[in-house]
Amino acid sequence: MTIAIGSDHGGFDLKEQVIAHLKESGYEVKDMGCLDKSSCDYPIYGKAVAHAVAEGVCEKGIVICTTGIGISIVANKVGGIRCALCGDTFSAKMTRLHNDANVLAMGAGIVGPNLAMDIVDTFLQTEFSREEKHSRRIRQIED
Repeated sequence: MTIAIGSDHGGFDLKEQVIAHLKESGYEVKDMGCLDKSSCDYPIYGKAVAHAVAEGVCEKGIVICTTGIGISIVANKVGGIRCALCGDTFSAKMTRLHNDANVLAMGAGIVGPNLAMDIVDTFLQTEFSREEKHSRRIRQIED
């Protein structure tokens, strides 16, 4: 599976840690930026990740900023993206089971590296339930 990942300067350190974790776990990673801790605008990187997923270049995406809020809003502006801001593993599991979320957002100022890796693993390893009620709700979101 190929994962697109992007962050702003506030999420840069956590993004680098997540990239290393993903590669160690056998995932292919496309780093959409940013490339250092210089001040930058999160919409650039949130859109880049979202477009990579929406266009089928990558199967899933991860976006990170200080809170995860701004970058998740940006990702959700792209058609076909269901980005979920998760600060715990239960939310990561449920958004995959019920919402078939395809982009994970995290706040580097909210979750530490250990919890972030658990959230990432849960998000990527949980399959969509495919229950009719959840599929129906996703269709309603997309309409």
